[in-house]
Amino acid sequence: MDLRTVKYMVGVVALSGGLLCTSVNPACATGDKFQTVENSSPQQVVEAMSGKILRGVTNVATGWVEFPLQIYLTYKNEGPAKGLTIGPLKGIGMTLVRTVTGAAETATFFLAYPGFYDPYFEPEYVWEEE
Repeated sequence: MDLRTVKYMVGVVALSGGLLCTSVNPACATGDKFQTVENSSPQQVVEAMSGKILRGVTNVATGWVEFPLQIYLTYKNEGPAKGLTIGPLKGIGMTLVRTVTGAAETATFFLAYPGFYDPYFEPEYVWEEE
């Protein structure tokens, strides 16, 4: 392939991506980067709120899963010695972080913070990959 063909293909991909973005999400066309309560419909706000409270309650209920998960991940990635020594410490810390964060999201589900009801940290749930 010559350089002109590559440039043409890049242009076609960029154009089709832009068309797809504007047809799927009208905010792309208007330049609105951030969704806020003011520029959202009531349905979008309620959906985002319910997602935040669901995420919070789920993280409170499943926060304890971080303990064995961190032991497993540390064992798998860093070896058995660290998995059995450092893993439990990471597990205790992440259990506390996920549970407290879940409680905070549950208590503040009605606030559009951070962002537009975005999660306080990633991954949103304990079973998602980082």
